[in-house]
Amino acid sequence: MPMKTIFFRKPNLSSQQIFLLVIAIVLFVGYTLLERKSLSADSLVHAEHHQVLTNVRVISETKSQLSGPSLTYEKKEFFLRGKPLRIMSGAIHYFRVVPEYWKDRLVKLKAMGLNTVETYVPWNVHEEVKGQLKFDGNLDIRAFIKLAKELGLYVILRPGPYICSEWDFGGLPSWLLSDPHMEPRSMYPPFIEAVDQFYKRFLPILVPLQFSKGGPIVAFQLENEYGSYASADVEYMQHLKMIMVNGGITELLFTSDNNSGLKKEFLTLPNVLKTINVDVQFNLRQELSYLQEIQPDKPVLIMEYWVGWFDLWGDSKHHNGKSAWSVAKVLGEILEFGASFNLYMFHGGTNFGFMNGANGLRPTTTSYDYDAPLSEAGDVTSKYRSIKDAIKQHAPEHSIPKNLPEVPENSSRKDYGKVSMQQGMSLTQLLSYQTPIESGHVMPMEQLPINNNGGQGYGFILYQTELPHYPKEIVMEQILDRAQILLDSVLIQTYDASMGYKSPVVIAVSQNHEQSLRSAKQTKHNLEILVENMGRTNFVWDMNKMRKGITGKVTVDGLSPTKWRIYPLQFKPQDLASIKEKGKWDKVPEKGPTGPFLYKGTFKVSEGPRDTFLNMKNWNKGVCFINGHNLGRYWERGPQTTLYVPAPWLRTGDNELIILELHGYKKAAEVSFTGFPFYLG
Repeated sequence: MPMKTIFFRKPNLSSQQIFLLVIAIVLFVGYTLLERKSLSADSLVHAEHHQVLTNVRVISETKSQLSGPSLTYEKKEFFLRGKPLRIMSGAIHYFRVVPEYWKDRLVKLKAMGLNTVETYVPWNVHEEVKGQLKFDGNLDIRAFIKLAKELGLYVILRPGPYICSEWDFGGLPSWLLSDPHMEPRSMYPPFIEAVDQFYKRFLPILVPLQFSKGGPIVAFQLENEYGSYASADVEYMQHLKMIMVNGGITELLFTSDNNSGLKKEFLTLPNVLKTINVDVQFNLRQELSYLQEIQPDKPVLIMEYWVGWFDLWGDSKHHNGKSAWSVAKVLGEILEFGASFNLYMFHGGTNFGFMNGANGLRPTTTSYDYDAPLSEAGDVTSKYRSIKDAIKQHAPEHSIPKNLPEVPENSSRKDYGKVSMQQGMSLTQLLSYQTPIESGHVMPMEQLPINNNGGQGYGFILYQTELPHYPKEIVMEQILDRAQILLDSVLIQTYDASMGYKSPVVIAVSQNHEQSLRSAKQTKHNLEILVENMGRTNFVWDMNKMRKGITGKVTVDGLSPTKWRIYPLQFKPQDLASIKEKGKWDKVPEKGPTGPFLYKGTFKVSEGPRDTFLNMKNWNKGVCFINGHNLGRYWERGPQTTLYVPAPWLRTGDNELIILELHGYKKAAEVSFTGFPFYLG
């Protein structure tokens, strides 16, 4: 088709219109050019940003590779920064030893020939009250770890959150149980939230103390013996690993289990070493070979070599059946096998205060001597010397610390004689200084509206109500501890779950002549139930049900009282200070009290204070406080009959001793000191 020529007729525009048209065209062209330039610059910025992110990712990945564990392994041997290392460790729990003695215990550990110290971390004392963390005194873990470094020791840390360790609730804080649906050691959201919050505040203390950052920590344990937990869940273990890694932990991670726990293969985690816990036993090689079988081409580490054992109240004798010879012989076999080890315990220390745990409902003693190489008071034993010889004979020379220090001498002791406990305070008087919680029903310790609504953790709890008549039968639905039932301030019966658990607890009330005469004159009667929290289980019991005090209801002759006064008797340092300041002390009655009663006496210390032991053979059951420090529980059942008193808790001049005795003294209101511990059997 031929093209047609088209002619345009020149528009009839004024000069002003032509000027405005030119201006519009110029503005349009200018805007277009600027937009293109902007788009080009923006594209360049995005390209550069993408390149930066790529570089950061590469650098981050490279840094992650470079900041891997300092302690590595190849085939069956550990290496620390490329140098072979046989881990030879001993357990010392900083929280069971007064800080003034940390150095003495650590030097003795190194002098034995060990190169590493291991410790648990008890969450429940670092965060006794929810949201309030403590890292001072004997809880100053940073100072303990730094001291180990100064002495040339490596550190293995086991931060739980569950630690077992014959410690109350296995190291878990009691306030978790204020949640009636709590499921510890699981993915139960409130439990995980609590764990996350604790680690968020705690891990920053540990991160700079890792070996890769110039500190002494070479390894961290996840949880503890989780394979022995009936409700074990691998997702929970994966979460703990994630918390550690995201929190900045780059050193070696591991788990520890006994033989049966290791058989739960579904708990295996990538890049997490498995370790084993063993006793002094003849078939040790078989157990170690099993670990090698399930974890080939990796070194064998015995995280707990049980060189002794703990005591429970009511045991017939102190656990001292593992001879120095047998412990050293098996250690020689461990070293010849090529395994690394951790002596549990090297030094046990003391369950000061109310922090002992329980096996099921049987509480652990205050002493955690453990028949260890170093005694409760830090003395070198024959077991220590035998192990030292075994290490010298069987350990690879490259792993024994250079220039071993001389073994420090044992601390000197002092017998401060007898102390007359002439001043006293009745339970009624003690309660007058306390503020009760008014309630329409009884409730366990953990559900009291105190301590940031986390309840009461430790000590005693007293339930008080007024009755319109003298009762014939009192029924308590469930008590997992020891309860003393008092009517009109007279002790009528004691129930002890550790000596035979019952549910419900039925108390048949009978009147003796004195009570009959008294009740005939009274129109109302005062019922008091004093419950001692003797320690939450750390093993062998349903941890979900470890609430203390009275759980369930109380009925009196078939009816439930609806007006209760509940007294949390925690005996914290501030409580003792308040009693000392406000308390009215009277002379102890000639006819000694037969129920709960506070006794006070003083004694002098001349020159410098020295370690000692308090001999409680003249008393039945209770707790002792020296200068505001809670020494722990005593009980005539044994096997422990003395309480360790570290010298730093004494002072030159006058010292104050307070005893809360639950049943009365035996011969006289006095107590004596001794230079040595005593056990029954």
